[in-house]
Amino acid sequence: MKLYTASENDILSGRVTDIYFARTKEILIKKGLSDVEVRLEFHVNGVPKNYEWVVYTGLEEALKVLSQRPVNVYSIPEGTILPPNSMIPIMVVEGRYVDFVELETAVLGILRHSSAVATKAARIKRLGINNKFIFFGLRAAYPSIAPMLDRSAYIGGFEGVSGILSEEFLDIKPSGTMPHSLIVVFGDSIKAWKAFDEVIPEEVPRIALVDTFEDERVEAVKAANALGKKLSGVRLDTPSSRRGNFKEIIKEVRWTLDLLGYEHVRIVASGGINERSVQQLRDVVDIFGVGTSVAFPQSVDIGADIVEVRKDGRWIPISKRGKAPGAKKLYRCSLLDYEVVPWNLTPKKCPNNVLELYLDEGKLVKELPKPHEIREYVLSQLKELPEPTPTD
Repeated sequence: MKLYTASENDILSGRVTDIYFARTKEILIKKGLSDVEVRLEFHVNGVPKNYEWVVYTGLEEALKVLSQRPVNVYSIPEGTILPPNSMIPIMVVEGRYVDFVELETAVLGILRHSSAVATKAARIKRLGINNKFIFFGLRAAYPSIAPMLDRSAYIGGFEGVSGILSEEFLDIKPSGTMPHSLIVVFGDSIKAWKAFDEVIPEEVPRIALVDTFEDERVEAVKAANALGKKLSGVRLDTPSSRRGNFKEIIKEVRWTLDLLGYEHVRIVASGGINERSVQQLRDVVDIFGVGTSVAFPQSVDIGADIVEVRKDGRWIPISKRGKAPGAKKLYRCSLLDYEVVPWNLTPKKCPNNVLELYLDEGKLVKELPKPHEIREYVLSQLKELPEPTPTD
């Protein structure tokens, strides 16, 4: 038996690639075209229906892959929110094509998947801008990509993630409550809640799961009576077969807790949370636990195309049909207002150059921000955007 996963060395060495890239490299070498230099541009070619913007994510990992080769890489900052415009260059790789041709598969996979997860998280966060969100989605995905999923959800604006391993990458403590299995093993909700309180360190919030055996209102009151002021919140993960009107159930729990003097107890909702349910529940829920909708988002289509080839010391614009030839620079006027100009020309209206050099001959020349800094950058942009139209 084995785990069917690629190692870091497999990815960095270019073994995780499509066969036609490996064959292309072989042909170029054998036909004496090893020294041909190109500029390869990355663009957002398509987004799911009703997506008004994308959160560009995955830059650090893409740079890690490309830093194995003597190439120059220009990019917009990670966490930048941009409109889905295929003319906008989000990254440009410059160098001998044979030096990096087989890395395109991995780089595209990193950027597409990370950006899709972060964009979905950001859409949900924008709909609940005053709520808190914890990413619970690791059980919905292949385990080897857990740190990427947690990082992308966090960058997208979520306050917490559940993965233990992700603390090493994000420098934040993992967040979570308790599973139904804990309560089922005890066979008694009160005993399970008290055991959690007795065993788990005090700095961990006491959030009781209140839908395992009885009505949510009944269990919420029992949890409050059992833990008193130590109870931080109650989590409702009501199964769909019992849910009915979930908002009315939550309102009933909130009313009863307040009536009995437990106003400090927060409401946590989980189970099938998506954009539409956040919009519906945001005024009665304090914290959302979100899993599958972020772990398995619709794809953000990022593509890469050669737009220039260097011949006799000059860069010659060239591209396949449907793509604008010539390398481009990108300038930003305001949040979603960009100006694209040919590489060697100056902008007419937008003053801020956002396409900067990150790798020079494979060497990192620009300091990379920490995940919490990228998240703050995303949140600062989200607050300027109108609410998205829910897509699920």
